[in-house]
Amino acid sequence: MDLDRYLNKIVSAFRKRMTRREFVGTCAKAALCAGVGANVLGLYSKYQAYAAIGEKRGMREALFYEKISDETVKCLLCPMGCVLSNGQRGFCRVREPVDGKLYTLVYELACALHIDPVEKKPIFHMMPGHKTLSVATAGCNSRCKYCQNWDISQSPPEETKNKIVTAGDLVGSARTNRCASISYTYSEPAVFYEYMTATAALAKQHGVRNIMVTSGKINPEPLENACKLIDAAHVDLKGFDKKYLKDTCAQDLDNILGSLVIMKKNGVWVEVVNLVVPGLNDRMEDIKRMSAWICDNLTADTPLHFSRFWPQYKMRSHYPTPEETLIQARETAIGEGLRYVYIGNIPGSQGENTFCPSCKRTVIERTGYTVRKNNLDNGACGFCGQKIPGIWS
Repeated sequence: MDLDRYLNKIVSAFRKRMTRREFVGTCAKAALCAGVGANVLGLYSKYQAYAAIGEKRGMREALFYEKISDETVKCLLCPMGCVLSNGQRGFCRVREPVDGKLYTLVYELACALHIDPVEKKPIFHMMPGHKTLSVATAGCNSRCKYCQNWDISQSPPEETKNKIVTAGDLVGSARTNRCASISYTYSEPAVFYEYMTATAALAKQHGVRNIMVTSGKINPEPLENACKLIDAAHVDLKGFDKKYLKDTCAQDLDNILGSLVIMKKNGVWVEVVNLVVPGLNDRMEDIKRMSAWICDNLTADTPLHFSRFWPQYKMRSHYPTPEETLIQARETAIGEGLRYVYIGNIPGSQGENTFCPSCKRTVIERTGYTVRKNNLDNGACGFCGQKIPGIWS
């Protein structure tokens, strides 16, 4: 069997959407049958690239990496700093080198696409009630043991149901469906950075706003560049204890706090979300320190959302967050000076509403993801005229 016929058999196997393990087994069998000696892992990398480029399946040279040798690169996108050789994947599962160049494997390769209310992100201080087009790819650079979207975030692109959706398709869909924004969400948008920034740049040209729903696990330089395109960010500050973040989420607190400061400095509207997991990150002294840090480093007007934990993924045996804990967390944060503190995942709670810090009346009333009443008047309280910070138009 000549080499061309052998390569075609390998590419044909790849097109059947095999997993990495299945692909390697197929390659090895084909090599034995053909009498061809092969570095199977090397073949996986090379022919994945071949199939991806030939079929437009998400392959694009990555941004932010350095070449170490003809077969080895270092990724500079996030603090993991993965050093990779041909056939190796990054910690995120979606970046791989081919002969000295690093590639993203999910460029314009969406595995989730939905129209959501912006309150679902949650973003509360940005055009209440507007629709946002939500998009995601496979992969994540965190390992949250309670991830609600684990089926896509903790999977490589070979194991998710994908569809080619170009940046132009996304912007066109947003405009056709009267979505005022596009949200890069569900999985970690930092790992589909090239897709996100290409779409965000085009969206900006067409008057569509951009929302980044992120954990903030990204290096300063790529984040600074993204901030030029992003209007608002939901940032998951998953805890204020370094050990908890490392053990439960594979994150570094200093990196996340640094990302928050960079976003604020660059004019991105930031809302912070803290998922309160009972017995793990629900100590009020930590919540007090977190709230004080937000007040001191971001401003007292930064919205903080305390979200209820529900058993998911590797923490299905854990119990949901008691409502009393969330109420106490909200009161603690307000006590530290934060003006807009919310409670999530408990529909009907008063903690879903936006209150004027001056007259204390309800400016925006919500139930779940639905805005019931909106008493804003040109970005100010409709009762007393107090300015309410946010993006309102």
